[in-house]
Amino acid sequence: MNQRYLYLHGFQSGPQSLKARETAAWLQRHPDAGQLLCPQLSPYPAEAMRQLQLLVEQQQPTALIGSSLGGFYATALAERYRLPAVLINPAIRPERELQHFLGPLHNPYTGEDYRLTRQHMAELVAMRPPRLTPARYFLLLGTADEVLDWREAVRHYAGARQLVLSGDDHRLQAWPQLLPGVVRFVDDYYRRQAAR
Repeated sequence: MNQRYLYLHGFQSGPQSLKARETAAWLQRHPDAGQLLCPQLSPYPAEAMRQLQLLVEQQQPTALIGSSLGGFYATALAERYRLPAVLINPAIRPERELQHFLGPLHNPYTGEDYRLTRQHMAELVAMRPPRLTPARYFLLLGTADEVLDWREAVRHYAGARQLVLSGDDHRLQAWPQLLPGVVRFVDDYYRRQAAR
């Protein structure tokens, strides 16, 4: 099945990040697997979510891939639009982790200077879905994640498909080797939906 993947990068990242480029390169080598959309997201949560909702409604991707903060956004979108989502070391409570970054920031990928405030943390809290549908998710987690606690994601997405990689880190070094399984998960999700 030819899918349309929407890749959501993490905090202080962008479409030029290594995982995004690896995903694009893999799909170019396997054009029957699908196409990739990978926008540069606003650093401000409410703006990023408005941007993503518009993109989903206009471009109609069939699956989401979210890394870190992008995994949090992908979860909100998956529940709203009933889409499958592959989450790479997703942030569970980004308003907690990002407290350390309040104030002026510089995105090394875009060169943009911006400022995070407590209002932006409140925006993140407001977009958390009240409930999750475990069948929509495939989690890829590294036990040596130096940014987020992988065990929190295991608990938060209980019942979802999960692959815990011993010794892998936040960047998830094994990502390129996992892409065939990502495609199988999305294809299987739609086969199950069609069989219902």
